[in-house]
Amino acid sequence: MEDVKPRIGIYYAQDATVITITDEKILEDEDVKALEESIIPLIDGPVNLIIDFSNVRFLSSAVLGLLIRISKRTNEQNGKLKLCGIGARIFEIFKITRLDEIFDIYEDAKKAMASLKKS
Repeated sequence: MEDVKPRIGIYYAQDATVITITDEKILEDEDVKALEESIIPLIDGPVNLIIDFSNVRFLSSAVLGLLIRISKRTNEQNGKLKLCGIGARIFEIFKITRLDEIFDIYEDAKKAMASLKKS
């Protein structure tokens, strides 16, 4: 059986679905496609989605495009998307592309969940 990547963990806490990306690198098109196929079906109706990047050290620009598609789909379904655990190196890419102004980014999943209670 082929090793399916990227691997993710999913858990439900409070009013949120938390997706933890367990791979350190998301660079190949196949990885991005697999990630999309894993996440998009979870956005069925108004869902509060938190994507945890704590384990991710490297990602391709295609992942940024995927995050924009996930955000659009979440908004269309009247849900909320929060990102967390983004390391300094990757966060720099978010700043350069100004995606840090578009996405709600938190230090960790706990703080992202707390932000849902406030909004």
